[in-house]
Amino acid sequence: MAYEIAAAIISVFAISLLSLIGVFTISWRTKTFESITPVIVGFAAGALLGAVFFDLLPEAGKLESGTAFVLGGIVLFFIIERFIHWHHCHDKECDMRKEAVGYLNIIGDAVHNFIDGAIIAAAYLVDASLGLVTTIAIAAHEIPQEIGDFGILVHSGFSRMKALLYNFLSALSAVAGALLALWAASAVAGAIPFLIALAAGGFIYIAVADLLPELHKETSTRRVVMQLIFFLMGIIVIWAMIQIFPAG
Repeated sequence: MAYEIAAAIISVFAISLLSLIGVFTISWRTKTFESITPVIVGFAAGALLGAVFFDLLPEAGKLESGTAFVLGGIVLFFIIERFIHWHHCHDKECDMRKEAVGYLNIIGDAVHNFIDGAIIAAAYLVDASLGLVTTIAIAAHEIPQEIGDFGILVHSGFSRMKALLYNFLSALSAVAGALLALWAASAVAGAIPFLIALAAGGFIYIAVADLLPELHKETSTRRVVMQLIFFLMGIIVIWAMIQIFPAG
């Protein structure tokens, strides 16, 4: 059992390190990065919706009240966004929408990562080989999504270093999920479907309410086409990874 616990923690921490994938952009020139950020946002929107409809919603659908919790996630993230706006803009005119999107994404991703960590730990408690396969599957799903998450944070006004830090801190919630699952496996297992449904609602809200409207602001035909291509790529990559490495 000690081996499985150690392997689970190491695996989850390795998954968390994937959040640092944006470090490869640090050496890029600012103008170069800014020119591709709208395209990354398109990819991020597609990746979020792909994760929702190909991964999270099928799991949430197993709950009798799953759709209600998905709707609850949408409402919850709307309330959180309105609170962020009020907190920063009370009694004065300002535009915090982009920054609010960044913080919403951090919250939604933290919930998602927490669930991933709990799933990996639970798999290791069943069998070490199952834990390894589950880790590989989740890593394959996470790589395209982490690229999208990093792009969302930078687009929201975060510096690249700040985006890396916040993305990594969000990813560390996977470690918390794993530790909690190892401590109270049965209780955590019962809560996971409800957390999945809430995360699905949050991702739907971020993609539909915040990211897709940003894509509509682009007027250049060339960039519109590129955004559409990368939006579809985000969906296709998530679908392909789930087909090749099914997490369940």
